[in-house]
This record gives sequence, structure tokens and C-alpha cells, in this order.
Amino acid sequence: MMAYNGGGGGKRLCSGLDLDVERSNGNNYNMAGEPRRKRELPARPNHILLYTIINPAYPITVDVIHTISTPHGQVQRIVVFKKNGVQAMVEFESVESATRAKEALHGCDIYSGCCTLKIEYAKPERLNVFKNDQDSWDYTLSEEVQQPQQRSAPLLQSPQYTGGRPQPYNMDFGSGGPPPPGMMKDRHGPPPPHHPRDGRGYGPEGYGGEGFVPPPPMHHPPMPPQNQGGPPQQGAVMMVYGLDPSTANADRLFNLCCLYGNVVRIKFLKTKEGTAMVQMGDAVSVERCVQNLNNVTVGDYTLTLAFSKQAYLSEVMNPYPLPDKSPSFKDYVSNKNNRFLTPASIHKNRIQPPSKVVHFFNTPPDVSEEQLLGVFADYGVAPPHTISKFPLKSERSSSGLMEFQNISQSVMAIMACNHATIQHPGAKFPFVMKLCFSSSRQIGQGKGQGGGKSRDGSQGPGQGPDAGPRQGQNNGVEHDYY
Repeated sequence: MMAYNGGGGGKRLCSGLDLDVERSNGNNYNMAGEPRRKRELPARPNHILLYTIINPAYPITVDVIHTISTPHGQVQRIVVFKKNGVQAMVEFESVESATRAKEALHGCDIYSGCCTLKIEYAKPERLNVFKNDQDSWDYTLSEEVQQPQQRSAPLLQSPQYTGGRPQPYNMDFGSGGPPPPGMMKDRHGPPPPHHPRDGRGYGPEGYGGEGFVPPPPMHHPPMPPQNQGGPPQQGAVMMVYGLDPSTANADRLFNLCCLYGNVVRIKFLKTKEGTAMVQMGDAVSVERCVQNLNNVTVGDYTLTLAFSKQAYLSEVMNPYPLPDKSPSFKDYVSNKNNRFLTPASIHKNRIQPPSKVVHFFNTPPDVSEEQLLGVFADYGVAPPHTISKFPLKSERSSSGLMEFQNISQSVMAIMACNHATIQHPGAKFPFVMKLCFSSSRQIGQGKGQGGGKSRDGSQGPGQGPDAGPRQGQNNGVEHDYY
């Protein structure tokens, strides 16, 4: 190759060889005249690793990092920091343990389709931990050490299925989460499909081992199947418009949305009055909410629900106060009032659209009608005009039906009074009353169902000497639902 060099006073021809020589001279400058960057040497093996979490769709705490790291060696200290994204330093007892963890975990997804790990050797020789909390922990002060396990698809189960507590991923569960203690060990059908990102992680033969068994298949009324593949948070956020700005808050919205799936986070928008974003456990839960609650009238307002383009809600460190002084952002991932946390509770849920008849349960066994009406009075909402208690199945709690004048009143009652506490002199803790919509259109409707007593003392439909026994299975939720 020949090139013409027109610079300077004289003209000369230079060959490609000359250009190569110029490129490789010792000036440390490239062809554009910019200084060359020195190539960084790879860090030497160390017993401390730097974890960089890419696409952190879920909170990363020391508990999460400890759970995925201990199978490869004893972890001494962990520090999580968020200066440049989300990163963590993990100090192992030896270089060998750190090397095993680096080789096993680099490139893996902590949760399916997100929270991807990039792992490098760190430079410090020791981590300084000043306090034990969710961002730092010194495990040398504790005797909690887990034994190494084999490695085998995402590392942890998604938080919405585990109540926020890190649990090992098990391929047989798909997105269903681990079973509660004592779950029967029989397998029920093939495992759901799963396509791990790179085939590495922990499955039924690795983390969890024996006793980690799939739950029985869960049967609901016909609805779209759970999203088994891809990031679990995709499509799990919805917009809620048309809330009453003077009374709406995160807890009231939770009380309504929890009837259709697990609620993860709720965030009210300061710039759009009466508007909130709700992150549910999965896209199916959002779809249930939209199908059942969209265009429902609540007082003088009409709710409008729609899928959000946002994949998940980030934590708000300093939420602004709502008119009732409650925070505009709340996290519900570990809230025990979520009703889809275990296979047993999922199986007992009956998805119902709003109805003026509401099923109540988990109330004191001898609760009176006056006590129930008092709850609604305390929260400032219209009380039911008819209450019908079911015959007691046990001395633990009571249940029954309430009928309101219209759907608007029943929705307001659920938003305000679902999970209200009722004191009982013989109980150590107050009863948490739970409400949900019933499949009955009015009290006394349904197969053999007796009527209730209205507030004026008159008998409701189906009540009297000729009325048959009431059948709980027609009320939308089984009596022993919890």
C-alpha cells in the first residue's frame, strides 16, 4: 500500500510499513493524537470479592448476598453500598472459597431475568463493619454458618412469593415459591417450564435438597396462567386513577388490591392528585385488578386502572405526607395480610368482582352485630344494613356476610375496614377482621342459604322456620380461609 504525505515543504511517499511503525512508536499517543489509556492489570486473587448487581429489580441486602454466597465457603463479612449502582463486597475466610464463589456465581441471575452478578476480586485486605444491619454484617460474631451445597437456574426465589425473605430458587416451583413446613412430599405433575439465563444456579438437586418439594397444582377460576419466564416484575405495576385525594392512602389501596394478588409496593404521585402506582406480585395480579376494579365507582369518584410501562417501583427514601399524614410510599412485600403467600392460602382464594355483599371472617367467635357496626362507625364509612353470621365451625373465630346498600359503599368499607382490629377479652391479641367480596348478590341468595337480620330487626330473605341451613361454599370464600 502506498500513501501520499503532503505535509511539510517536501513531498515523499510512505509505505504501510511506515504507518505501522508510526502507530507503534513510543509516543503513547494514538492516531487521533489522544493519549493512550494504560491497560489495567487484572486484580490478583483475593479472599474479598466485589459483586456488581446489574439491573437490580429487587432490593439487595446482606441477607440476599449471604444466602447466595455461603454455599461456596464461609462468609465472614458483607458490606452493601450504592454509590455506583448496587454493589457489595464479600469477605470469605480464604482465597480458595472466594475463587469458588467467583467461578460459580459470575454471570448468574439472582432472580429470574434480573439482578445479574458481575464478580471481581476486590483490593481491600479486610472489610470494616461498624454495625449489623441490612447493608453490612459481621458474621464472625455469629455462629450461623451454612454448609456448602452443590451448584446447579436463578439463585433465589422471587421476593413476592417468599414474603421478602430470601429463599433458594427451586426449578420445580417455577414462580410459585417454596412450600410451607409440613407440605406433603408427593410430586404433582411435571415442573413448570423454566429457561435459565445461562443454565447455572441452584435447582432441586442443589440448594434446598431433600424436603424442597413442589406444592400441589393450584386451581383458580379460569384466568391467564402465571408468567413463568422472563423477569417476574415485567408488567407487574399498574396505575390507579380517580382516588379520593382527601381519604385515599396506601393502606386503604392495599386493602382493596390484596383481594386480587400480593401487593409489593404502593406509591402516590405528588404531581397527579388522586393517582397512585401499585406494584403487584406478578402481571396476572395486575390483570385481575384491572378486570375487576376498573370503572368501579367509589363515593363521588370512579376508579380507572391500567398497566404501567414501569417495570417496578423503586424505594422512596423520603416520601411526602398525604392529607391524613400517612406516607405516600409503603412497602408491603413482607406484609402478612397479603393473601397469596402460600399454596394453602392461594387455593382458598376466590376471585370475585365487587359486590354489595361482603364476606367477613377471622372475627371473635362471639362477636356481636353492635361490635361489627362499631368498626364501620370508627372508620367513618356507611355500615351494612344486614349482617348474617354463619354457624360456628370452631371456637377460634367467626364469619358471615354483610350486605350494603350498593357496590360503592361495599368498596369503601373494604378499603377502610379490611384488616381492622377487634378486641376480645379472652384473646391475647386482637382479632384482625378480614373482608372480601362475596359471590352472592344479596343475603339469602344461593343454594339453601339462610337470610340475615336487617338493622331494623326484620327478617331477611330465607330466614325463618322454613329456611334451610346455610352453605358456606356459596359465599365466595371458604369459612376456614385465612
